[in-house]
Amino acid sequence: MRTHQHRSLDAALDTVRNIGILAHVDAGKTTVTERILYTTGTTHKRGEVHDGTTITDFDSQERDRGITIFAAAVSCTWAGHRVNLIDTPGHVDFADEVERSLRVLDGAIAVFDAVAGVEPQSESVWHQADRHAVPRIAFVNKLDRAGADLDTAVASIRDRLRTVPLVVQLPIGSEDAFRGVVDLLRMRALVWADGADTCEECEVPAELREEAARHRRLLEEAVAELHPAALEEFCVRSALSEATLTAALRDLTRTGEGVVVLCGSAYRNRGVEPLLEAVVAYLPSPADVPPVRGTFGDEVRERAADPAGPFAALAFKVNATATGRLTYLRVYSGTLEKGQTVLDAGTGRRERVGRILRVQADRHVDVDAAVAGDIVAVIGPKSVRPGATLCAPDAPLVLEPPSVADPVVSVAVEARRSTDTERLMAALVRLAEEDPSLVVRTDAETGQTVLSGMGELHLEVAAEKIRRDQGLDVRVGRPQVAHRETLVRGVSGLVYRHVKQDGGAGQFAHVVIDVEPLEADAGEDAVFAFHSAVVGGRVPAEYARAVEAGCRDALAEGPLGGHPVTGVRVTLTDGATHPKDSSEMAFRTAGRFALREALRASAMVLLEPVVEVTVTVPDDAVGGVLGDLAARRGRVSGSTTRGGAAVVTATVPLAELFGYATRLRSRTQGRGTFTTRATGYAPAPAAVAGGTA
Repeated sequence: MRTHQHRSLDAALDTVRNIGILAHVDAGKTTVTERILYTTGTTHKRGEVHDGTTITDFDSQERDRGITIFAAAVSCTWAGHRVNLIDTPGHVDFADEVERSLRVLDGAIAVFDAVAGVEPQSESVWHQADRHAVPRIAFVNKLDRAGADLDTAVASIRDRLRTVPLVVQLPIGSEDAFRGVVDLLRMRALVWADGADTCEECEVPAELREEAARHRRLLEEAVAELHPAALEEFCVRSALSEATLTAALRDLTRTGEGVVVLCGSAYRNRGVEPLLEAVVAYLPSPADVPPVRGTFGDEVRERAADPAGPFAALAFKVNATATGRLTYLRVYSGTLEKGQTVLDAGTGRRERVGRILRVQADRHVDVDAAVAGDIVAVIGPKSVRPGATLCAPDAPLVLEPPSVADPVVSVAVEARRSTDTERLMAALVRLAEEDPSLVVRTDAETGQTVLSGMGELHLEVAAEKIRRDQGLDVRVGRPQVAHRETLVRGVSGLVYRHVKQDGGAGQFAHVVIDVEPLEADAGEDAVFAFHSAVVGGRVPAEYARAVEAGCRDALAEGPLGGHPVTGVRVTLTDGATHPKDSSEMAFRTAGRFALREALRASAMVLLEPVVEVTVTVPDDAVGGVLGDLAARRGRVSGSTTRGGAAVVTATVPLAELFGYATRLRSRTQGRGTFTTRATGYAPAPAAVAGGTA
């Protein structure tokens, strides 16, 4: 029987919301976050991105550039609930920061621009949230802008995100005259007077009553179609009560079958209170999400969000500050107290937690303990990396870490003064520890130190961070993209015998493989697939697994230019063993050399990373922009007019976009903007392939 204490802890869990703010760059994520902090009384002055006075964009580079670069965590309270909120970056180069945040969130607010609707990076972060099954509500922002249209934005959510938008508000007034919303659940108007921080509730304006009734009916029909209990009531009463609608919207949000859509203008502080109420009403608490699953050895273990259970937490961010090394944790189970010793389950190392901090971006408040459902930062652990699991030493568990994307752009970096070389290497290693999507290596041929990341801006920010934080004068080379190699036509029946005899036990492995291009089928790894078709036990299963491991080793360097190989299917068709000299090591070696030979005998092609570029320019500059994109080997896929400007979408090789921002500004007198979204790899032309081999 559970104690009263356990019941009260459960109740406390119900009042926690761990949410993220997701969106395309410039949709207003940071402004939404700042208004939430202001509305909840956490701050007493509105932070503005354009003034550099925001709480969450506290890094000097974020304020200089006017964009979010690093995910920032803040806590606030609303209506008796604690909201732990993470403001995530919207730029494609920092998608890995979004990935790490989504891994630890229970819900999210997706922010959309009322003029632009669903933009490329909105789509990318939406699909990232889909992969993590994070429930979302949508906030259509900037309804006070010229050209803002809620219906058009909702249509783009339906068409581009393949979801069912459930609109629960209507705007009162449009563009400059936008002054409030109609709450379709309560059929009441919420109006904000000029300069007012709070709304006034009143009757729905007479001119909107008919439209509000029609939209309420559409909402009831859409909900009844998706929710069995709502359908039952709808069939009996031909309408839905407010209580039924609220309960059904909560269920549909949490299952992902629909997305509640609200609207407003964060900059003018209109629509923020109803947004907070929707967060509390529809998004799940830690008690509502399934127990987290982890492994230890071959055993799968579950941890429910129980403060009295064994401690388990995931480190999702590490940040070196002037006050020490901060490790950000999402606590999934148990209770963490300051001074406690915990186990890093991946490395087996024990770490002592000296301090626990409730985070307000770059400001921190000490607390004595953190319980299941909390997002906190800790000081003390010396070697914990992002993605590590911290747990009770007597109840070990390894949680699945956030996935890390492969870097696509590299630059050579060196210190201008040779005496600073060691300091530079230490700074680069520290950067890579904080951000797993940054990779540092030494080029074997040139001896240069190479820094690889997710894009030109990503590497620019990293280099600037070293200059500012470490006071180092750093030279950065021209960016280079990360190529891949793939198969166009394979070979069949390639025979490889590995025989080695130099005294004592020898090595013997005989394999026959077929190699062919791998089409990326649903649910299949697009990089490599292996299958053993050997019959009669000629190659035992453990040796077949060793051949697969050897083949994976061979994928590291392709025959064209030593680039990683992707899109390969290998079938082991035959082989032979020796009663004494065969071993897993011998078959792994045979697999590696067999695939290398097969790739040299196959028709290969070089791949280069490509991105979808969305360019927004004045109508009179479209011709020049199209010509420039064509010169950059771009393929235009669409062109539309939106809000008096032309929006051109094209697929362009990433290598051709280095320096494009400057070029676009000069062609459009500073009026053009562009955004990118990674779309994968495409065959490189012969000139490019020849230059890299």
